[in-house]
Amino acid sequence: MVTAFVMIKANTGEADRLRDSIEAIEGVESAHIVAGDVDIIAKAHVETPAAVKDVAATQIQGIEGVEDTQTYIAMD
Repeated sequence: MVTAFVMIKANTGEADRLRDSIEAIEGVESAHIVAGDVDIIAKAHVETPAAVKDVAATQIQGIEGVEDTQTYIAMD
């Protein structure tokens, strides 16, 4: 199993809606609105690195209102 954290920048006023949409994605364990350089941090737990790519690059980035993402794969 692969654990990844996706940092998400949202359009102004979109964080609540985006959090709900992101949490509905299969493989996403949780999504939290945070203060700082990003608006939401999502935790994904999936089978393979390719599945991380699908969650982050295809599904999350495909949601209208997402400006940018950065993905970090846990090494432990």
